[in-house]
Amino acid sequence: MTSKYNKWYHPYKPAKEFEKRAAYFSMEFGIHQALKIYSGGLGFLAGSHMRSGFELKQNMIGIGMLWKYGYYDQGRNEDQTLRVNFIEKHYNFLEYTGIEVDVKLHDNPSVKVRAYVLKPEIFGTVPLYLLSTDVEGNDFLSKTITNYLYDANELTRISQSIVLGIGGAKVVEALGGSDVYHLNEGHALPAFYYLRDQGVKKNQMVFTTHTPEKAGNEERDARHLNRCGFFGRRLNDEELAKESVNDGNINYTVSALRMAKKANAVSKLHADVSNDMWKDYNDICKIIPITNAQNQKFWQDDQIKKIWKKRNAKAFRERKIELKKELFDVVANQTVKMFDPNVFTIVWARRFAGYKRADLLLHDMERFERLITNEKYPIQIIWAGKPYPFDFYAIDIFNHLVNMTKYKSNLAVLVGYEIDLSRETKTGSDIWLNTPRITREASGTSGMTAAMNGSVNVSINDGWIPEFAKDGENSFILPELDHKMPVWEQDKIDADNLYDILENKVLPTYYDKPKEWSKIVFNGMDDVIPEFTSNRMATEYYNKMFK
Repeated sequence: MTSKYNKWYHPYKPAKEFEKRAAYFSMEFGIHQALKIYSGGLGFLAGSHMRSGFELKQNMIGIGMLWKYGYYDQGRNEDQTLRVNFIEKHYNFLEYTGIEVDVKLHDNPSVKVRAYVLKPEIFGTVPLYLLSTDVEGNDFLSKTITNYLYDANELTRISQSIVLGIGGAKVVEALGGSDVYHLNEGHALPAFYYLRDQGVKKNQMVFTTHTPEKAGNEERDARHLNRCGFFGRRLNDEELAKESVNDGNINYTVSALRMAKKANAVSKLHADVSNDMWKDYNDICKIIPITNAQNQKFWQDDQIKKIWKKRNAKAFRERKIELKKELFDVVANQTVKMFDPNVFTIVWARRFAGYKRADLLLHDMERFERLITNEKYPIQIIWAGKPYPFDFYAIDIFNHLVNMTKYKSNLAVLVGYEIDLSRETKTGSDIWLNTPRITREASGTSGMTAAMNGSVNVSINDGWIPEFAKDGENSFILPELDHKMPVWEQDKIDADNLYDILENKVLPTYYDKPKEWSKIVFNGMDDVIPEFTSNRMATEYYNKMFK
């Protein structure tokens, strides 16, 4: 099969400053609501990067996975609690490239990996090559490797890394090779091992570390990985010992930091945290900050953009009411509650993980009740987000919120938190609430796209926020705590500060000082654009990492 997509191809002549070929490996890409191969922020970030690569005419391609069941479809049980649905996906807008490569997995010498392409004209991205093992000729187990994003089975997860890393590297070879190989997170680490053996130089490999969380810095037994084919060939004991850390383990992040020419963290604060985290390991490369960002063209409401440029507060309020009505249609459809577009609305929406503290507002139920029943300053609150389907602690928090809000007319918990609902919550909220435990949020880009749409950030001073926030001028920021404090103490102090800020600053400003509120809204837009747009970020990767 011959296609322009089985060689390195772009529908444009790459811009001079972006001529260098770059292959960007990521486990997930949030490109469009219709392409369900993402779980959350990492995917949204990668999707924005691919869109900006296209807008800037960069000579870049994406390498990802074609997940047959996606992450999961989030539904409800009979009592409205969370239900995990796995539904097969078939995408007729993807094209088979004719490229099929073999990888060795465990005791299977030849697992076929097929590459499909998402063409640039479909969603306005650089070409994105998606890999599948659901191929005729593979045995049943091999076919299931690309079923579920972040499969809960450890052996399958290792296989997914090998398919993305080694399979992806072989697909790039079939396309004509790349000048730079960029790993977005450590999932595709086998690519670096394979490429090193093919003679690819250290100065062609770069790496992005995304999180201080343990789950995002995988560590597994070195001998086991060796048996699985993780390194592209069987390493001898001496070679294996050289790669191992922490009593015979391979830490994906440490290995990537050792093999890459340069690495980046995803905010200035995260660079400090990362350099401190990994400082005791020898031979690691420098970690510089390149703050995450999101694609303005994709995420910002067109009318809000025009209104912001004209600084028209009245038009902004009118448009915000229209957008709130759209979001509240979703609320009505899912929860049969009628929200009022004239009432101040808080949204907490992102991936559900324990450290993000979706339930922080409920810490003191007496104060929470006072807040949600205040007749002078009425309030509506929406929660949305997907827990990992086997993170039962996060699912329990989600279900607790469902049960607690079920009979309250001004509180709602939504399911189906994907790209479309993410956009609706950002355009339809007055406040974007961000409550992670400090130092645990590497970047957190949802607040950027919220600010682009005139939703004001109320946030812990973590991730990207210290680079953006001017408390009381473009956002409202909780006082910083010592992150070494006991967790229960942090939660109490943060919750008390949050109630104080909402009761004494945010609500009185919104209701009693509309001019001041409009000023904060427009300041937020001024300060988020262009600094936190992915065109800036994609340019920075070329200038600071690829050159």
